[in-house]
Amino acid sequence: MNTHTEKFKVRLGLFVIGGLALFVLAIFIIGKQKNLFDPVFRLSSTFYNVSGLQIGNNVRFSGINVGVVDNIRIINDSTVKVDMLIKTDVWKFIKSDCEVSIGSEGVIGDKLMVITQGSYNAPLAKDGQNLASKEPVETDAIMASVQVTAANVEVVTQQLAEIMIKVNSGKGTLGRLIQDESIAENLNQTIVNLKKSSKGLDENMTAAKHNFLFKGYFDKKAKVAADKKKKADSGK
Repeated sequence: MNTHTEKFKVRLGLFVIGGLALFVLAIFIIGKQKNLFDPVFRLSSTFYNVSGLQIGNNVRFSGINVGVVDNIRIINDSTVKVDMLIKTDVWKFIKSDCEVSIGSEGVIGDKLMVITQGSYNAPLAKDGQNLASKEPVETDAIMASVQVTAANVEVVTQQLAEIMIKVNSGKGTLGRLIQDESIAENLNQTIVNLKKSSKGLDENMTAAKHNFLFKGYFDKKAKVAADKKKKADSGK
């Protein structure tokens, strides 16, 4: 009987010790997440929509976790206030003109607060100061924009397909131009005629230069051009 009682006491003692160890470990983990064991100071910011941000989410500065979200409360129908606990050792980098935005851990990860870097000459942020905020871009709005764009692309693609069908069937001006060989031949003949006209114009201009009625005009024009070139060369 005594042996059984002693075994029970040993088991009870081990259970109590294990429970206390788990309790202390839980307190340590929660305290570390809440920065209970580190000196902290408080900052806040207000948003129209916090996009699913929760108490306990991380606060980042320059890509490093420097604190946690301590409290989220609704001020009025258009304002939500977010309180943050920030480690004191990064206080010297947080300026009064820093801005706060809401980001996420990857594409579909947890939400987090992001503090941007302030200007070099700005004073340090004060304990309890309310920093300016940047409203987050809603994922639903992005998806709606993508859907509208996809719908527009679908419409444009369908219209292009209809145009190509008409072109291939010889409908419309472009279709007749491509499919009708007589139009293509007329176009080629027009180009040939233009080349002949251009050649004839060049021949007429050459003849006019040698004609005594126009020779003085062309000689004067050539002299003016030569004088301009001479002045330009002397100016260099």
